[in-house]
Amino acid sequence: MASVRTLLLGTAAIMSGGAQAADLPAKSAAPVEYVRICSTHGNGFFSIPGTETCLRVGGRVRAEYAYFEPTDREDDSIGFRGRGRINLDARTATAYGMLRTYIRFELTHNTGVYGGDSAIVKQAFVQFGGLTAGRAVSFFTSPDLPAPNFGDLRFDDPANAEVNLLAYTFSFGNGLSATLSLEDGTERSINNELDFPLFGAGATVPVFAPIASTYAGEIVPDVVANIRYRGTWGEVQLSGALHQIRDVAAGLTTVGGVTTPVINPITGLPNPTHADTDYGFALAALGYVNVPALGVGDTVWMMATYTDGAIGYLNTGQTSAISNGFVSAGSLAMPFTDAFVDIFTGEYKTNKAYAIAGGLNHNWSPTWQTNVFGSWMRFDAPGIAQYTVPTTVATLANGTAGTTTGLVDFDEYRVGANVIWTPVKDFLIGVEALYIRVVPQDRVAVPLTTASGDPTGTFRSTGSEDTWEGRIRVQRDF
Repeated sequence: MASVRTLLLGTAAIMSGGAQAADLPAKSAAPVEYVRICSTHGNGFFSIPGTETCLRVGGRVRAEYAYFEPTDREDDSIGFRGRGRINLDARTATAYGMLRTYIRFELTHNTGVYGGDSAIVKQAFVQFGGLTAGRAVSFFTSPDLPAPNFGDLRFDDPANAEVNLLAYTFSFGNGLSATLSLEDGTERSINNELDFPLFGAGATVPVFAPIASTYAGEIVPDVVANIRYRGTWGEVQLSGALHQIRDVAAGLTTVGGVTTPVINPITGLPNPTHADTDYGFALAALGYVNVPALGVGDTVWMMATYTDGAIGYLNTGQTSAISNGFVSAGSLAMPFTDAFVDIFTGEYKTNKAYAIAGGLNHNWSPTWQTNVFGSWMRFDAPGIAQYTVPTTVATLANGTAGTTTGLVDFDEYRVGANVIWTPVKDFLIGVEALYIRVVPQDRVAVPLTTASGDPTGTFRSTGSEDTWEGRIRVQRDF
């Protein structure tokens, strides 16, 4: 009986306590705000709690391994690359249209043939309606161009062609649009030191080499415009760019540490301190076509470019100034530059360059793809920038007789292919081979060196040189 009484009393106490607790006012819990999916902007977007903004976080990890055919024993022939990328894409629907901000950070560690490391903001732009402001892919090219080459080709490659810009795009409907863009021209400039020790060798009369110029500060941005049509069959675009060329002081030279004016050989008077400002330009036609008759997702793409004083617009998607530009294959390095100063006038003469690049992308299956591609480039300088070495005892002895020096016209050919395996969505393993051949329009003298790369003072005459590059890529996007 005692144990039963104890049990009943304990139960009553619990019930009494529970009743008193229930009579106390309850503290309401704060509502939980869950992250919502933003399906209207595509896969991977979610809402930022407390806002109407949708955000997508993505990125990429790339490992790449390269082989470049060496020319000297001191040259690296292999290279390793590790690259990480983070993308942040924020979008908000407004009464004026879409407000978008996009940031892409890219960190790269390179060794060997790849060169140095980099940690950069690859892209950072704001889009509001038709306005684009910040760092984005140049409007001279198209980010939709399906060019999956690992190595470089001579066209404005959208994989590399990010520049600082301010642009407005006019959309006319049915896939037709036009863009006017102000872009940073300093990132497109190409200079060369024009150091030609053979210019005038063996001459019996005075010979005057072209004068190198250094780009002065930018006062007018590059003006870029395009008109683009995109349909279910593919895309086509026409582009144009205007590029300012300004000189610092091509009319001055340094002799024995003393700065002196350049004397005009015709008038005997000093040339102007700097050449008058000039303008180069670039024109391009580009696009791609879907070819489902070959396979699902197959495409053919092409870009044809003509430049006069604005060679950076066909130089593999160039986005940083080049102070001493060369196009190389093996031991042959052909100088190229936007312009030079004519010693007889003290004014600019621009150089022309034109190129065609294109390729075919074929999908054998949902996981196997082959891409075949190539480019041709021609560099064309005024004849005053070239000199043919005469035949003398000295030039025969050192191997330069009959060769041409200076800004020599040349052709460059690049042909390559890659095979890509995609066993899992957004993950690929690819291998690529690229053949490069440079052909001067006249025979040129290539310096002979020792096994360690030291010059011997003699030369060999050549009419072309070639080289190979190979790459293996492992990459995952997320």
